[in-house]
Parts: sequence; C-alpha cells; structure tokens
Amino acid sequence: MNVVFVDYTEQYYSVVTQAPMPDKHSGKFVQMRHYDTEYLIFSPKELTPYHGDIVERFCRDKGIDGAFEGRQKYFAIHDTSWVIVGGGKFEIDKVKKYVRLYDDSMAYGKFNPDGLKDKILQIAQMANHEVKVE
Repeated sequence: MNVVFVDYTEQYYSVVTQAPMPDKHSGKFVQMRHYDTEYLIFSPKELTPYHGDIVERFCRDKGIDGAFEGRQKYFAIHDTSWVIVGGGKFEIDKVKKYVRLYDDSMAYGKFNPDGLKDKILQIAQMANHEVKVE
C-alpha cells in the first residue's frame, strides 16, 4: 500500500503565526484510504481543533466533495471511494527523532495501528525516527 504524508504544521507556522517551526510539536491526525493509498494527515490543533476540520481542509485542498454533518465536528466525504479509517493525536520531536501516535477521534474513532509504525518509517521525513504507536 502506498503511503502519503500530509502535514499542515509547517503551513500553520509559516503562514498563520509567521514564526519558525518548533523542533517539538503536536496536534491531531486522521488516517484515510483511497483505493490502494493510505493518507496520514497531521495538523496542529490550533489550526484544526477537530478531526473533522482536518478532513475538511484536506478535501478542500484536493477538490473532494463533502460536508459537515451534525454538530459541525464530523466532515463526511461524498465520494465513497474515500474511507476515513480513524484519527488520533501525535507528538513529533525532530531533535530526539521521536514520533508518538495515540488516543482516538470522537468523530471517526481510533486509527488502525496495524502496520502503522512501518508506514510512518516509509515517510522520508521520519525514516530515522523512533515511532511509538499506542
């Protein structure tokens, strides 16, 4: 399975705060699938407070149709070939070369941890990191 990593953290720091990106940062992430490709989408909680906000931003960037449902915390994708697997929280420390994935999403449930460590290590920016999946 192909793995695509999308991280909105750098965009948040360079555009929104106009501050240098810190060596240690955290936020929320969503795990999605589209056919044989898995997407891991990371974002600081200051930019996207809810997992649904991450899905909505990703879909808007990619031109994928969808809409918020219910209490505006759940973004539903209209194209059924896209599957939202689940979500959680992340911590990344660039100096210590450490990635931690944990918790779950109230809107989409827990991410699928099966093989996730190996998928994270396929991402060029994280290839030499210690990965902890809880």
